[in-house]
Amino acid sequence: MGREGQAILVAVFTLVFLCLILVALFVVFNRRKNLLLLKQKEIEKQFEQEIAKTQIEIREETFRNISWELHDNIGQLLTLAKIQIQDPKNIEDVKLTLNKGLTELRSLSKLINPEALKLMRFTEAVTQEIERFNRLNFIKASIEVLGEERIINEKTEIVLFRILQEFFSNTMKHAKARHLDVTLHYKADELLIMAKDDGKGFDMKEPNSFSGIGLSNIKSRGQLVNAGVNIFSKLNQGTQLTITYNYKS
Repeated sequence: MGREGQAILVAVFTLVFLCLILVALFVVFNRRKNLLLLKQKEIEKQFEQEIAKTQIEIREETFRNISWELHDNIGQLLTLAKIQIQDPKNIEDVKLTLNKGLTELRSLSKLINPEALKLMRFTEAVTQEIERFNRLNFIKASIEVLGEERIINEKTEIVLFRILQEFFSNTMKHAKARHLDVTLHYKADELLIMAKDDGKGFDMKEPNSFSGIGLSNIKSRGQLVNAGVNIFSKLNQGTQLTITYNYKS
């Protein structure tokens, strides 16, 4: 075989070798792509499961709130009206009490309606929670909305609202706070949420200080929607929750 034949043979072997390498790379690439797709589908599935779980928790919390309001607020109003009606001179007071009771029932009917809950925007939902606290005298609560309200992803709203619900629940059950202040600041690029109580707080240096009262769950929910969550607390100086959500997340 001459030199020309050897050169051709080398060229053919080299070409075949390169083709084999390309095939091998293609196979590896396909496998990795398929693994990434499977992983992505699994992440999406877990996300949807978490969203469904969060929706159920919100609904359960809402019905608990309705139960308390029926017992502690509307029940008391009806009892008061029953006492007032015993004296004919109190007829105007009875009318005022019953009108107040009807107003409260209308507010509750919105919460009972699943479609109303679904259509409620984030700011409106948080505002209703604050109004309920004040109505039932659970705590002196306030809300301030700054900037122009932005429409954010519905699933993100669900998670952010549940985070606030958990913080509120902790404030009511454990913090023994007298005041709760909430700020929703719609900035140009992000939504800044701050919730602060003046309760007993806790020592952040203590091991497992977050796990016992559900605050670790709050942080994990924030990660679910790529929201930054920070909790700061001091003994006897209250607790502050700060959530930062970038609209492009």
